[in-house]
Amino acid sequence: MEIHQSAVILLLVLAASFTANGQPDDVKPRYQKFLNQHFGPHVSEHDCDKEIRRRDITAAGTANGCKEFNTFIKANSNNIKVVCGNGGTPQGGNLFKSNQPFPVVTCKLQSGQRHPNCQYRGKKSTRYIVLGCDRGWPVHYEEGIINV
Repeated sequence: MEIHQSAVILLLVLAASFTANGQPDDVKPRYQKFLNQHFGPHVSEHDCDKEIRRRDITAAGTANGCKEFNTFIKANSNNIKVVCGNGGTPQGGNLFKSNQPFPVVTCKLQSGQRHPNCQYRGKKSTRYIVLGCDRGWPVHYEEGIINV
């Protein structure tokens, strides 16, 4: 069986395109942290304490280590990622506002105990989300804008 030169070239072009569209190595840990802190397709408003403790979400530089607020986006990761592209509107810098509202659960700190004994109360809402993006990948949850 003979391999044609054009087939080899096509294979090399395809391999290069997959590499070019892949996630940059320096973005990967920031994207993983974003997912850990904000990706929550199955998180309910009653899950805040459990999820924040399980995911070890903390606020560095605070006296008690408890994060004041944390928002979980109730969508799949692909729908969240498109906010950093054609599913979002640039807001300046690296920020993008979603073109569509997302269901979210916002967890608010209720007690000032030390981590990991932080206690939260969750609230469901629908919001336009504003994300910090790096080369098309969400790496920061900036805010949620209430859908009015």
